[in-house]
Amino acid sequence: MANDNMISVEFTAQEIADIAAAIQAIKTIVAPKAINLTPNERHKFARVSYEMEYWTQNVHNYMVLNPILVPPYINLPEHEKDIKARNDMRTMLNGLKEITEMLDDTRLLLGTDVYNNSIAFYRNVKISALQNVPGSTNIYQDLQQQFPGRPKKKIPPTP
Repeated sequence: MANDNMISVEFTAQEIADIAAAIQAIKTIVAPKAINLTPNERHKFARVSYEMEYWTQNVHNYMVLNPILVPPYINLPEHEKDIKARNDMRTMLNGLKEITEMLDDTRLLLGTDVYNNSIAFYRNVKISALQNVPGSTNIYQDLQQQFPGRPKKKIPPTP
């Protein structure tokens, strides 16, 4: 049974170096501005959902049109800076998500190719070991450890 190679991908050393440099360039720009929250900290903060996005934009519009109603403890220029940075980050994240999805999908197909070829080899080695092909038994015994099988049912003694 032939295995279809679902995808064939290869990166040159230069491409890998260029990607690593681009990732490092992004990290260099983002790291001093970014915050790293613990999982517990993440639960403490509100998330602005897509539906809430419209509302927060509407609030901002009212704040700009009615500055007299803005409480003194709200720094409107800082609020606007937060809005701009959040919008900028959304654009960046969308671009990164697109790249991540391309890499994830490609990696998934590559993993499937590798797994299918590995299973085909394993099955061939198993058959070879059953036929006492020299050198196949040790390979089969090593590889079969990945598939321990189901534990044998203990037959209760008959009363």
